Amino acid sequence: MNFDLTSLCWLLIGLLQGLILIIIAPLMAGISRQIKARMQSRRGPGILQEYRDIIKLFTRQDVAPKNAGFIFRVMPFIVIGSMLLLATILPIITVGSPLGSIADLIAIIYIFAIFRFFFSLSGLDSGSPFAGIGASRELMLGILVEPILMLALIVVAIIAGTTNVTQINLFFIEQWGGQAPTAAILALAACAFAVFIEMGKIPFDYAEAEQELQEGPLTEYSGASLALVKIGLSLKQIVIVSLFLAIFFPSPDVNIFFLLGLFLIKLFVVFVIACLIENSLCRGRFLLTSRVTWTGFGVSVLAYVFYLVSL
Repeated sequence: MNFDLTSLCWLLIGLLQGLILIIIAPLMAGISRQIKARMQSRRGPGILQEYRDIIKLFTRQDVAPKNAGFIFRVMPFIVIGSMLLLATILPIITVGSPLGSIADLIAIIYIFAIFRFFFSLSGLDSGSPFAGIGASRELMLGILVEPILMLALIVVAIIAGTTNVTQINLFFIEQWGGQAPTAAILALAACAFAVFIEMGKIPFDYAEAEQELQEGPLTEYSGASLALVKIGLSLKQIVIVSLFLAIFFPSPDVNIFFLLGLFLIKLFVVFVIACLIENSLCRGRFLLTSRVTWTGFGVSVLAYVFYLVSL
């Protein structure tokens, strides 16, 4: 890769993009909590509560279980590092960054898998039975939702003729859906379904009951480690939504400030819609999750069938 001054500028803009996403990640989590509180006729903690919680955690002592191993200790850094990498390479406020050349869908799926693998393994490594249950549930959810996301993204990649997210973004700007618009719409629906689950919404998660559901691996974390994991989880929500928006709702590359403003509006709309759907659903048994996810997988298979018949 030949780096000149222009490439260096785009590289810095790509890094700035990652920094912006990590800064706004707690804000979007706070907005979600506030919307949820208002819909439940509660006052709520305020949209800046996540920042206050994270700052408070950084000032607290970091205590780890006596039998905790290496995975337990490095997991917070892997979680936040993997999501920060994705936040830097996605075509959000620029498609000109040299980092965009490594934004390959297969690599992105692998990075999400690494995130889930270490997140789950840390629960088992802590030695806590509650964290172990949470880890097993996190892995189960990954087995159910990842095929939906992968198949939907594969359909989009086949339509665009490339697995590079930046090139898919440009292709969908020029001709949305290409020769198979119906398949693209179904892929959008399947991907939206998977994104909703990955955002940790009810009935697939319950943020106030971390010891019960898939965030159980957090049970034994405290202090700065817990703060890093919380930032990583909030950043994951932003990254998965950003990937969805970059592929299915691309914006023409006008200028950076316009794209940044438009991205923040789209991000806010997605979070509000997700919150409205979440609070319109009742909490279900986790064992019934597989029955629900079959619907999403069926839609993604249907998208592939429609692509085969060029619809």
